[in-house]
Amino acid sequence: MCAATVPPQPPAGLPAFCRRAWEPVFAKVKRAVVFMDSPCAESLHWACGGIEGLLQAGARNVKEFSSFESGQVDQPKAVFVVGTVLKGRTVDVIRDIVTLSHFQYCVVFTGVNHAGHLQAYNTPAGVETESSGPVVFEQFEEKLCQWMGNMNYTAEVYHAALFLAPLLPHLLVTPAFSALFPLTAEDLARINSARPEKKKISHLSDVDFFSLPSELQLAIRSLVSGLHAILEYLSVREECFAIGPLSKIIAGDLANYSQAKIRRKNAQNKASIVFVDRMLDLTGKKPDVYLKLYCQADVGIM
Repeated sequence: MCAATVPPQPPAGLPAFCRRAWEPVFAKVKRAVVFMDSPCAESLHWACGGIEGLLQAGARNVKEFSSFESGQVDQPKAVFVVGTVLKGRTVDVIRDIVTLSHFQYCVVFTGVNHAGHLQAYNTPAGVETESSGPVVFEQFEEKLCQWMGNMNYTAEVYHAALFLAPLLPHLLVTPAFSALFPLTAEDLARINSARPEKKKISHLSDVDFFSLPSELQLAIRSLVSGLHAILEYLSVREECFAIGPLSKIIAGDLANYSQAKIRRKNAQNKASIVFVDRMLDLTGKKPDVYLKLYCQADVGIM
């Protein structure tokens, strides 16, 4: 019986990983007003106990990430914490807040790494190597100085893996990816309509990563990057399994993730990860194979 199975012990490093991800933010908030989006606020709540930690670290105030917010005249420093790519609405909100304020020092933390930003801006990966730095982040730092009104002011942009919320030692959720949902027949129709010049895809099982909309590709790459960061922190070499079309794509992208090669080579531990498309699987009868998967002590289910 599943009820008699001894629950798996959580890796000792997972809660510590979540807290450590916030350390760079805590190090930058002294004398700053902090603007934070909802997914990051949820992660902060479960990982570090909420905004009280930021205030104890020296933050002067913590506000919602919104165009209706701004800093006061006597608040020259701002820290922005967002789980999204620095593009589109996120950029608009940051610009609105900065231009309505009197900041001289802005720090931005984004949950999407620089490789994800290169993908979002359709920038060749070789550009970063040629420039010897995170070119997209550097360009955004220049924009921040322009919005502050003085190119001699200070702007910094960093990536931080702020995507996890540890509800329990055994249960972690990803607020930043709450909109990531398994593919449906309606999605298949939209995918085909967006690529009329290519062969029509007949089944969801035939959908691959590169046939997905660019926004969904970026979300998957960001999730895979975060999972890689966890596995690297735990020194784990993973073996991936998938149940469902979208899970198959995510598992495949993690298996082929270029930055994971060195990690797998040097990893001291092994783990199996099962990705499952959650399509009301808990409300109906399922084959015994699902029960066996859920009861495995050494398998993580995403």
